[in-house]
Amino acid sequence: MRKKTILLLTAGILGAYYVYTPLPDNIEEPWRLMGVIAVSNTITNLFLFAEFLGINHLMNIAMFFIFLMEVPPTSDENVTVTETTFDGIPVRVYVPRRKSETLRRGLFYIHGGGWCLGSAAMLSYDFLSRNTANRLDAVVVSTNYRLAPKYHFPIQFEDVYGALSWFLRKDILEKYGVDPERVGVSGGSAGGNLAAAVTQQLLGDPNAKVKLKTQSLIYPALQNLDLDLPSYRENAEFPILSKSLAARYWSEYFTTDRSLEKALLLNQHVPVDSSHLFKYVNWSSLLPEKFKKGHVYNTPTYGSSELAQKYPGFLDVRAAPLLAEDTQMRGLPRTHVMTCQYDVLRDDGVMYVTRLRNNGVHVTHTHIEDGFHGAISFLNFKISNRMANQYIDWLRENL
Repeated sequence: MRKKTILLLTAGILGAYYVYTPLPDNIEEPWRLMGVIAVSNTITNLFLFAEFLGINHLMNIAMFFIFLMEVPPTSDENVTVTETTFDGIPVRVYVPRRKSETLRRGLFYIHGGGWCLGSAAMLSYDFLSRNTANRLDAVVVSTNYRLAPKYHFPIQFEDVYGALSWFLRKDILEKYGVDPERVGVSGGSAGGNLAAAVTQQLLGDPNAKVKLKTQSLIYPALQNLDLDLPSYRENAEFPILSKSLAARYWSEYFTTDRSLEKALLLNQHVPVDSSHLFKYVNWSSLLPEKFKKGHVYNTPTYGSSELAQKYPGFLDVRAAPLLAEDTQMRGLPRTHVMTCQYDVLRDDGVMYVTRLRNNGVHVTHTHIEDGFHGAISFLNFKISNRMANQYIDWLRENL
């Protein structure tokens, strides 16, 4: 009996040690989050071990797990859900059932997943799109796009831009009863990156007859030049999206060559002949004081030109919207940027807010002091509901 008690006690202590993750004091529902993190860490470690054994690429293994989180296009009493293709790209369309006397708002939504994972069919994305369509009385198009590691930049960008351009066609807007003066784009994380990129592209497209009214960016990834921002330093080991995982996602967007990932982690991937680009991501001048917190800006350490020659995409504004010239930002639509305090991508969003404002764009910045990357997708968490409400409320007022 005594041995069993000791064994149970030891197992309990080891279990608690494994589950327990130190979190900031202001994190809401910390024990629930710790449980999710423990499960996520276990699964991730298994995936990494499988990759180490040569079974498959990490992202391909993870995508199999993602399939288990997908839901069919099921209509309900409020919203009709269908699947179709826009310019050959699979999309999921959410149309409110109630009759409308006027043309509806239209929202083009882009899912996240580090350009490697996810789909419009994932439960969290389906829930957000369905909820948005119902509460805004809007037509929501949630797009898919081809993913790394099978496909690399600019395929993801081109898929999204092609699907968006198709949605903005006059006949398609008429088909779905969408007001061409009230169309917006939105996305989270890598989807926020793609949303910002296609919004910039559309602004300069002479063939685009319909312009966007809004863009909504949820904890967007907007640059890879400097992975030594204060947010990367403070949240390097924070669960959900660590600095190493962010570097892996960025690298996979361009290549399966892990040498780029290593250079990203060392912050030594930008060649000296591209040094002029750092002015667009210089956090010492673009971040408000509250986000600098006494951090000291390190002068960039330049890498060889070999990586940039092999994989020029990581210096392309379509992959890193923060690299846009000021002239490319002037005239962008009304913008909502949501950032989270405990997120390596926090400062990307904050710097974009600064640059947009400096160029006369109307911007609303919602900063979640107790937020973390991916929080809006943590369904049934209080923070998810809060962020979704803020996201939808802004769209209601501005779209």
